[in-house]
Amino acid sequence: MNKNEPTFRKARIGDPLSRVDGLLKVTGGARYAAEYNLTGITYGVMVTSTIARGRIKRIDTRAAEKAPGVLAIMTYKNAPKVPGYQQQTSPQEKRVAGQELRVFHDDQIHFNNQPVALAIADTFERATYAASLVRVQYQEEPHQTNLKTNTARGYKPERPEDYSRGDAAAFGSAPVRIEQEYHTPIHVHNPMEPHAATAVWEGSDQVTVYNKSQGVKLAQKDIMKAFNLKEENVQIHSPFVGGAFGSSSRIWPQEMAAILGAKKVGRPVKVVLKREQTFNMVGYRPQSVQKVRLGAASDGSLLTTTHEVAGLTSQYEQFTERTLHPTKSLYRCPNLNAVYRLVSLDVSTPCWTRGPGETSGSFALESAMDELAYALTMDPMRLRLQNYAEVDPENGKQWSSNFLKDCYQQGAERFGWSRRNPTPRSMRADGMLVGLGMSAGIYKSERTTASARAVLSADGTLTIQTAAADVGPGTYTIMTQIAADVTGIDVDKIRFELGNSLFPPAPPQYGSHTTASVGSAVYEVCQALTQRLRELAVQKEGSPLHNARPEDLLVENAAIKRKGRAESLSYGDILKGNNLPKLEVNKEFKAGPEQQAVSRKSFCANFVEVHVHPATGMVRVARVVSAIDAGTVINQKTARSQVLGSVMWGIGMALMEEGIIDHRYGRYVNKDLAEYHVPVFADTPDIDVIFIGKSDPVINPMGAKGLGEIGMVGFAAAIANAVYHATGKRIRELPITPDKLIG
Repeated sequence: MNKNEPTFRKARIGDPLSRVDGLLKVTGGARYAAEYNLTGITYGVMVTSTIARGRIKRIDTRAAEKAPGVLAIMTYKNAPKVPGYQQQTSPQEKRVAGQELRVFHDDQIHFNNQPVALAIADTFERATYAASLVRVQYQEEPHQTNLKTNTARGYKPERPEDYSRGDAAAFGSAPVRIEQEYHTPIHVHNPMEPHAATAVWEGSDQVTVYNKSQGVKLAQKDIMKAFNLKEENVQIHSPFVGGAFGSSSRIWPQEMAAILGAKKVGRPVKVVLKREQTFNMVGYRPQSVQKVRLGAASDGSLLTTTHEVAGLTSQYEQFTERTLHPTKSLYRCPNLNAVYRLVSLDVSTPCWTRGPGETSGSFALESAMDELAYALTMDPMRLRLQNYAEVDPENGKQWSSNFLKDCYQQGAERFGWSRRNPTPRSMRADGMLVGLGMSAGIYKSERTTASARAVLSADGTLTIQTAAADVGPGTYTIMTQIAADVTGIDVDKIRFELGNSLFPPAPPQYGSHTTASVGSAVYEVCQALTQRLRELAVQKEGSPLHNARPEDLLVENAAIKRKGRAESLSYGDILKGNNLPKLEVNKEFKAGPEQQAVSRKSFCANFVEVHVHPATGMVRVARVVSAIDAGTVINQKTARSQVLGSVMWGIGMALMEEGIIDHRYGRYVNKDLAEYHVPVFADTPDIDVIFIGKSDPVINPMGAKGLGEIGMVGFAAAIANAVYHATGKRIRELPITPDKLIG
C-alpha cells in the first residue's frame, strides 16, 4: 500500500486510493467481452469485402457449408430480418445523421473490409477455416477515399457546426496576420482488448448480449429499436472494458453479427474482431483539413479569427466533429467565422475519439497561435494571457469556474518556461536540438441525468448499482470513494456494480461527464441513505438517539452519533433495531437550471520539451508539464493516470499515428500494431501533472469538472510548437516524422 493512502481502507474524496478492481484484473478475475463461454457456445468469423464500392454479384458458400463443425454461413441472402433496417428513426433520437450500416442486409458495398458473410462453427478454428472458403464476386464501381483531393465536394451537414460573430472581413485590416493550412490524419483507437460480442436468444423476443460497451443503456436502446423489442427483453452485460476511447460508443457490426447469428442457429454466438477489422468497423478519428486565419493588433490582441474545417465521413452517415469548439470559446476575439464542411467518401463511419473534435481542432488553433506569437515577436504564453476570455466568447455567459491563468502560471513555473530562448535552433543539449513549446486546451464539462441504487445490509455492507461504464479511468474506484466519503463505510465493505442494463439508468462513459453525472447520483443516493438512517435512529423507542434533532446527528465511521456526546449507533444496529434485513434507496439526479446560466468547461496548459537529432530528424519528447483545471479531484492517483494516458495519446498523435489508406483500393495498408505506430514505454518522457484542484461551485455537489479528455486537447500542438522552436521548421501536417524535418 502506498504510504500516502488512507489507513484502514477508509477513503475520502481526494485520496490517492488504489483501484478497487485492480486485484480482479491482475489475477484474471475480471471477465471481458470475449470471455463469456456460455453453454452451447458457437463462434462466428467474418468474411469481409475486398472492394471499396459496388455490389456483390455472386457469393458461393457451398464449400464453407460442408466444412467440419459448420452450423451456418450467413449472408444478406439468408440472414434474419432486422425490422429497424427498414425504418428511419426520428432526428432527435439519432446521434449520427443518416442510416447506420445495415449488416448482412443487401448486396451493396460501402467500404473496403465491410462484412459480407459470417461463418458460424462449433470452434473458432473451424469458423476461421470455413470463412476462408467463402468466394465472393463483385461488381466494382469507382470509389473515392482521399479527403485532400475531394475537399471541394464538402457540404454543410444536417447538424451544422458553423458559427460567427462580428465581421469576418476584419482580417484584411489587421496589423499582424497569419494564414495557414493544417492537416490531421486518421487516428485508430486500437484499444488493448479486442472488440467482441456474445449474443444468446431466449425464444424469439428476448436477447442477451455480452459486449464491450461505453453505455449499456444506450446499447440496449439501439438493439430495442433495431429488433422492435421491449426494454425488459434486451439485456446488456459489460462490466469490464479493456480500453475504448470512443470505439465502444455505439452498436457496431460485431454485435449485429453475433445477434443475427445467434438468432439463425438457435445457439449463443461469439464474434471477436481481428485487429485489422478494428481499423474500420468500430470507428476512428476522421481525417481533417483545416485553414486558420488570425489577425491581431500589435499588442497581440486578437481582432479576427477564421477557422475552416473539412472532415471526412461515410457515404451512408454524417458524422460531425466538435473541431471548431476550442476556437469558439478559448480566446477573446470580437470577430470570428467558423465553418465546418463534411466530405462523404467510400469509407466506414468515423466516431468519437478521445477529445473528439477538440483534439483535432486545437492542433490547428494552437499551432496558429504559436505562429502568430512569432509574427508578433511575442512570448507564446504572454499572447495567450493577452487574449484570456473573462467570459465565454461564444455565448457571453460567465464561466462556472475558470482557472486557466493558474494553469499557465503554475505550469510555466514548474516547467521553467522563463529559461526559454525564443530564437529557433538556439538551444542545445548533448548534441541535440532542444525545443520548448506550449499550448492551451479547453473542453466541455457537463452533467446529465443519472440514477443509482444503494442497498445497505444489516451486516454493514453497502452495494451501489448504476448502469454506468468503466473503460479504464477508474470508475469503480472513484464511485466507491464517493460512497465511502459520504457514508463513512470502509472501502472493503462497499461493492460498486456497473455495466448491466438492469441497473438504474446512467449515461455512457464519454464526453468527460461520468464523474459529474454518475458521481452526483452516487453522492446523492448515499446522502439519502444516511438521511434515512438518521430518521430510523431517532424514531425507535429505546434507541440512545431517540428523539434527537436531525441537525444534532453526525455520520462517522459507519455510524450515526450525537454531536459532542458519546452516544452512537452503527448502521447495522439501526437496521437490526428496526427489524430491517436491508435498507434500499434509489435516487435520480438531474442537472438543474443553474447549469444553463453559466458556461461549463475544463482547461489546461501544456508545456513540452523535445530533443531533435539535427542529422536524422528523430524527435524525442523529453519532458512534459501538464497543468489541469478540472475542479475537485476525486482521486489523485487515478486522475494523474488519466493525464498520463492523454500525454501518451498526444505523443502518438503528434509523432507517430496515421491510418494510411491505399486510395487505389480504398484499403488500409498499416492495419496492425506493427505498422500503425503507437508510443511504448521507451517513448515515455518525464511527465509532471499539476491539478489546480479548485472546486467548481455549479457543476455537481463534489465540485468536480470533466477530466478524461482535457489532458489531450491542445497537446499535439505543444509538441509541434516545441519542434519548431528546436528546428525552425514548422510542420503543419501530422504526424511529425523525420522525413518532414530533414526533407
